[in-house]
Amino acid sequence: MRLTKKSVKNKDFFSVSELAQLLGISRIAVFKRIKKGQIKAVKIGRFFAIPKEELKIILGVILGNKDKAIIDEAVKKIVKEYGETLRLLGRE
Repeated sequence: MRLTKKSVKNKDFFSVSELAQLLGISRIAVFKRIKKGQIKAVKIGRFFAIPKEELKIILGVILGNKDKAIIDEAVKKIVKEYGETLRLLGRE
């Protein structure tokens, strides 16, 4: 998505303060998550803008490919290690 003044005014983005309020956390917590890469944001001057689509990812509504791969690997590992136990439990 291309960042323009119009898209910012049309509220295609959240400010750090708005996102913090929506999530019920502090602005500092939002900044820390942006710095860690947990929240994707666009820097505009000295401010950050968070795309609205990012809120769905933050809330877990949308799983990214990376998240899906992590879940798939975890499931494979569990089935490999505990497959027989899971089958026996499924019969009860």
